[in-house]
Amino acid sequence: MIGVFLTVCGLFLFVFSGNYNILDNGFADLSPFFNLAPWIFIFLIPAITMKSFSEEKKQGTMELLLTKPIGLWNLVWGKFLGTFLLVIIALLPSVLYVLTIYHLGDPVGNFDVGATLGSYFGLFLLASCYTAIGLFASALSQSQITSFIIAVFLCFIGFFAFEGLAGYELFKDSAYGIEALGISYHYKSMSRGVIDTRDLIYFLSLVILFLTLTYFRIASNKNKS
Repeated sequence: MIGVFLTVCGLFLFVFSGNYNILDNGFADLSPFFNLAPWIFIFLIPAITMKSFSEEKKQGTMELLLTKPIGLWNLVWGKFLGTFLLVIIALLPSVLYVLTIYHLGDPVGNFDVGATLGSYFGLFLLASCYTAIGLFASALSQSQITSFIIAVFLCFIGFFAFEGLAGYELFKDSAYGIEALGISYHYKSMSRGVIDTRDLIYFLSLVILFLTLTYFRIASNKNKS
């Protein structure tokens, strides 16, 4: 999955013509990558998380995990941190894109470092949200495919739906409030290079919310068994 992520990003950023192609834009700017990454993450992260709990249930090892003296919260956080670390590893090679943009600038190094760092920070927080959502989806079903579809749907709704609803004439008076509920609004805010505590609180709250839902889902299954 990491190989697929890097291949797709490389093709869109440097090979395929279009809005995401950095060379076609003519600017030493990495914003096409940060605009493209959320789309890829919607499929990449659910593909990584879909077997976190689904596979345990299917193979019957979930009961074994629940009998270990590790606690449900430790189990949930362990799954979350393990998956999130894998996503971070997938992002690390993208530093090569930064070096490429750095040397393509005229003069060399002529690009917005603050916006790039803010965008990376926002991307990490976005990935943490998607990971938490993916774990919750994995806890809902024994089927990996079902968990994948649920996670993709929830990630898509969280990132794009609120921004889309805010554009309707019906919600004109409350458009700002609706848009601020979506992940996209806060991700774009951090992509400007400004670290706002409201954005941090939003992302952390979303992670805690879905990890808590995952905890209660597993706890309910434990009580039934």
